[in-house]
Amino acid sequence: MRLGLKLFLGFFLIVGIAAFFVMRIFVNEVKPGVRQAMESTLVDAANVLAEMAAADLKAGTLRNGTFVTNLARAQRRDPKAMVWRFPKRTLDYQVTITDAKGIVVYDSSGRDVGRDNSRWNDVYRTLRGEYGARSSPETPGDETHSVMHVAAPILDPADGRTLIGVLSLAQPNRSIDPFIAASQRAIIKRGAWLIGLSALIGLLMTGWLMHGVNRLNRYAKAVSAGEPVPPPKPRRDEIGDLGQALETMRRKLEGKAYVEQYVQSLTHEMKSPLAAIRGAAELLQEPLPDADREHFARSIQGQAQRLTETIDKLLALAEVEQHGWLQKQERIALAPLLQAAADAVAVRAQAAGVTIAVDAPAEPDLHGDRYLLRQALNNLLENAVAFAPAGSAIALHARADDGGVALQVDDHGSGVPDYALERVFERFYSLARPATGQRSSGLGLSFVQEVARLHGGRASLRNRDGGGAQAVLWLPLRPPSAPARR
Repeated sequence: MRLGLKLFLGFFLIVGIAAFFVMRIFVNEVKPGVRQAMESTLVDAANVLAEMAAADLKAGTLRNGTFVTNLARAQRRDPKAMVWRFPKRTLDYQVTITDAKGIVVYDSSGRDVGRDNSRWNDVYRTLRGEYGARSSPETPGDETHSVMHVAAPILDPADGRTLIGVLSLAQPNRSIDPFIAASQRAIIKRGAWLIGLSALIGLLMTGWLMHGVNRLNRYAKAVSAGEPVPPPKPRRDEIGDLGQALETMRRKLEGKAYVEQYVQSLTHEMKSPLAAIRGAAELLQEPLPDADREHFARSIQGQAQRLTETIDKLLALAEVEQHGWLQKQERIALAPLLQAAADAVAVRAQAAGVTIAVDAPAEPDLHGDRYLLRQALNNLLENAVAFAPAGSAIALHARADDGGVALQVDDHGSGVPDYALERVFERFYSLARPATGQRSSGLGLSFVQEVARLHGGRASLRNRDGGGAQAVLWLPLRPPSAPARR
């Protein structure tokens, strides 16, 4: 299981369990809370009604008195009320009055007159001077629906202390069940929204964390694969600190490996010219004919030039390879770029008896590093001049291709052997020149390939159908903002 999924599931599980228990507590507390509020209201109403019934009970005129008459009239009223989306059209109160012995003398339902209620908890406790209340089934044997009874003492109006009866006020719990159910549904609905919102927050948080982790992961994989990549973007958290630490470590390790690699490469490539120089110098110390002496002097000069060229190109290649992305971008017109490259090798081409024909369209323009592109074209032209026969022409032209521009160099030389086609861009790999039999530093095409990579393009070399070789440097019109990978 991936880390992001683990983080999300862990966060969601914690929030979900907490929300479940909180909702369960709220739902379970709704019913007793509402019933406690109803009981409090019944207590108030029972005491008010007890005070209103005291005079009629004392006078023995309860059944025909003002209290019973007004109560019967009230029970026939239609409240026409809308309580929290629920209509209320009748009064749900049931009033029962007992004498001082607990015998029912009035029942608003007309069923229980004469019954001994002294054993019921509401009447029993009230007769003893305590608070009395009870909850009993609405229908005997039915535990689903119950009725709440709250009793209040009826005191003698003369002294306000003598107990002359008990008034019990009852209300079916089913009258408040719709409110309880609606409250529970509202809690569950809002709880579901809470869980959904928590899941969304968890998903966003996980995505935010994993975005940084995945970027570091891609960065680490690119570094381990030897691909040039920009440093991780700075962040003001532990992930940002880790990214900076990885970048620092990469730079130190790459710097050490880079120096070691180039020292080894330079040492290897310097052995052969130095051996030739040392051998020629030893021979020059002996008496030699003038022709031989001139030959060995030219050899020393040629090998020294080869060393200088190798060092210069190796340094240029090293500077390009150090950058994972373009350090400079500018708008470049094609025609002046190609003409400048041709002018730079014009003297060498003239010495070899080769002409260079330039054909560049006015549009479109490129964006990139003008110096690097000119150097890359110089290397391609120098390579073509070295292999082109005297009296031939080299074509340098540009054409639109695949959404970009292809800079193409064609020559009429001997072409590239099949065994060398896949190796020509390797560092230090070179073929013997037809005219002299000497080899170059083998760094020119490697430089071209690195320049192409920095611009998000590609370099290729193939044999032409009509003879000779064709080198192509394809470039997008705009280099990528992120570094191009190898």
